[in-house]
Amino acid sequence: MTDALKPRFDGPWIVAACFITVRIASGFPYYNIAFFYDYMRDDHGWSPQILTFGAPLAVMLTIWAGPLIVPRVSPRKLIVFGTGMIFLAFQWFAHMGASRFGYYGAWCLWMLGYFTAGPIPHQIILSNWYRRRRGRAMGIAYVGGAAFGAIGNWVDPWLVRTLGYRPALSILGAVLLLAWPFAIFILKDRPEDVDQTPDGEPPVPVSELERDAATYGFLTRQPAFWLLLVGSAASIGSIAAVNFLMKFVLEEQGFHDQAARNAIWSTASSMSLMAAIAGRLVVGYLADRWPRKYLMVATYVLVAAAIPLLFLVTPEQPQFAYVFAVVFGFAMGADYMLIPLMAADLFGLPSLARAMAAILPSDTVTQYWCPNLIAALAAAWAGYGSALWVACAIAAVGAAAVSLLQRPATGPMVAATRIVAVPKG
Repeated sequence: MTDALKPRFDGPWIVAACFITVRIASGFPYYNIAFFYDYMRDDHGWSPQILTFGAPLAVMLTIWAGPLIVPRVSPRKLIVFGTGMIFLAFQWFAHMGASRFGYYGAWCLWMLGYFTAGPIPHQIILSNWYRRRRGRAMGIAYVGGAAFGAIGNWVDPWLVRTLGYRPALSILGAVLLLAWPFAIFILKDRPEDVDQTPDGEPPVPVSELERDAATYGFLTRQPAFWLLLVGSAASIGSIAAVNFLMKFVLEEQGFHDQAARNAIWSTASSMSLMAAIAGRLVVGYLADRWPRKYLMVATYVLVAAAIPLLFLVTPEQPQFAYVFAVVFGFAMGADYMLIPLMAADLFGLPSLARAMAAILPSDTVTQYWCPNLIAALAAAWAGYGSALWVACAIAAVGAAAVSLLQRPATGPMVAATRIVAVPKG
């Protein structure tokens, strides 16, 4: 078939739009809010335990949004709604007083936005548009979250130094609205909406897209569902503990001056996000060629090994920030991307939205409760030197759980994962 006769396929444009919207909706706010924790601590007199309690409390109050809303609403509309909620949360942070209830309320808006506009709608859109090249599509799109997060890491200290931390929060929040034109005018939920097919290829006789989605009841009866849930939640929780508490850890290790602490945090965080780009691209490429289970186990082991490297970063040896950032960032980038790919392998594409709508809230619970746990342990044990080893142990639990994964042997999910080859015309 000549190029002139090939049917139109907008998949690359969808990937490009997701590259932008996922970094605006998910990566940008997540990787930048922790920069302001020590400013909020000094402004309001709150401890790290209080600062890290708002997010997990909000998770518990809004966790219903994933299973209840996501499978029933257009992913494009979810992205518009969710980014609007996170925008409002940033404005609340920027203008709030010393009330803890106001702080917790802002986090509730944030979490409602994250559950509806974060990874899930993007994973669904990309999985609908790509089947054979799904790993590469997600790898490219998910580079966006790390790239924009890193840009924010470089801009944060300058904005605070120039305007103060409250105006900086307000300006950063406005960035969320940049996702709207891409979600409204470019993204399409599925190729069938514009008379196209996944991968731009002829439809197969027995397709993942033609199968019925498994029910929540069926999913929860599968050991693989619980192993993936525990494994992903444990690894993400340990990563979040480092991301959210890094400034406090660096302060404890000798970076007492605010400017010096801002600079070393900016270096470590932005470099780890650059390494995450490499992790997503490399593992996205390998995920289409190697068994994804073993890639996932290797990634989770690397997470556990990377955390102790943060202890080497001190004012006397700041160069170790680069060593820590490269190892930790590569593992972090690969970690987030592999979860939906593994879920699609185990449960089939029709069940991906339902499976991720259940798995992501669980991941998010540990993602935000784990930093609070480590902060509480640090307070009880007089430092992060001991508490962060608990995060290492949590990451090791995640690796062990994923190593036990097996595809379900019976039920609709097996049929849903069967791929029928079709000769190219």
